[in-house]
Amino acid sequence: MRTDLPAAILATPAGARADAILRSCVHCGFCNATCPTYQVLGDELDGPRGRIYLIKEMLEAGTPNGTARRHLDRCLTCRACETTCPSGVRYGELLEIGREFVETNLPRGPIARLVRRWLKTALSAPARLRRWLALGRAFRLLAPAAVRPFIKRPGRAAAGPAAPAADATVLLLRGCVQRVMTPAVTDHVLALLAARGVAARVDEGEGCCGALALHLGDAAGARAAMRANLDAMRWRDATRIVSTATGCGVTWKEAGQTLAADPDHARAAGEFAGKVCDVVEALAGFAFERRAEFRRIAWHAPCSLQHGQRIAGRVERLLSDAGYALAPVRDAHLCCGSAGTYSILQPHLAGTLRQNKLEALMEHAPDAIATANIGCQMHLGAAAGVPVLHWVELLR
Repeated sequence: MRTDLPAAILATPAGARADAILRSCVHCGFCNATCPTYQVLGDELDGPRGRIYLIKEMLEAGTPNGTARRHLDRCLTCRACETTCPSGVRYGELLEIGREFVETNLPRGPIARLVRRWLKTALSAPARLRRWLALGRAFRLLAPAAVRPFIKRPGRAAAGPAAPAADATVLLLRGCVQRVMTPAVTDHVLALLAARGVAARVDEGEGCCGALALHLGDAAGARAAMRANLDAMRWRDATRIVSTATGCGVTWKEAGQTLAADPDHARAAGEFAGKVCDVVEALAGFAFERRAEFRRIAWHAPCSLQHGQRIAGRVERLLSDAGYALAPVRDAHLCCGSAGTYSILQPHLAGTLRQNKLEALMEHAPDAIATANIGCQMHLGAAAGVPVLHWVELLR
């Protein structure tokens, strides 16, 4: 793709990177075939190729516009297009640059700004999230319809969890929302590792990875969150940093890219990212048994796992080896509609995508649905007729 970005934009790290990504696109349109929003809406501007053109036009003009913002807002950041693209276009990275450009140069209305600010602050700190949940339960009927399904009691820790080992060289990340809503996942992973002679620890200095801010166009906020974690956590002596929420995992694995222009943290971010692995990578090679109450499982691979981290087939293999029968799931590459805060900001599209996904997952009558990201788990669980669990909870 030919580009003509202004010299002032090309002089910035983001502008130079955007220009390189834009030039790698060959207009083939293969990306639209796997884009969830294009499949639902049928609008070229709601597919990756159309959004790439919108970003190109914005950067070349040096000004954002409402049309571009509307179609960029509708993108799930699922990155299925990256898995499909024969040219290796880094669409997710380009989208973040485009969203930051829009948010910086085209202010939203006061209500939209307030909602986005609330989402970033309420969901990124466990203590605040617990307070908001308590308030939400008291006034649930007054809450917006898109928010009500997520107003639940915080989850309980597992009974008799393995105690984290303070001197362990495996650091287990707990996430923000997962720490509140399904804390038993962390406890279960600690127990699984301890039973196999692997000591792991958690870090009280862990904060939000920055994923929520990044997807909302607040790249500066995301970078600040990453820097705070790198400064506050004891991670340098860790040999592995294990993530159990795939949305956090892909964000941390790309921390070196996100902080590449930071003179004080670029090297540390790269070192941290190099140690991060998904929990399926940490549990590979171990044997497990299945839970007696479940036999047939429908596996939903979060986009952040299959398209972001490019890890496919490993969870399925562990579950099969444990004795589960995996139900076939059509269109497994398509997003469920959760996508961080997307299900709240784009409830109609998210609801359509969830219905399509649940029809595919339930087609062969599974006993339960397994997934690997708290957002997908809560989004699907709000409408599924069977339990929706983090897949590690299925292992004994």
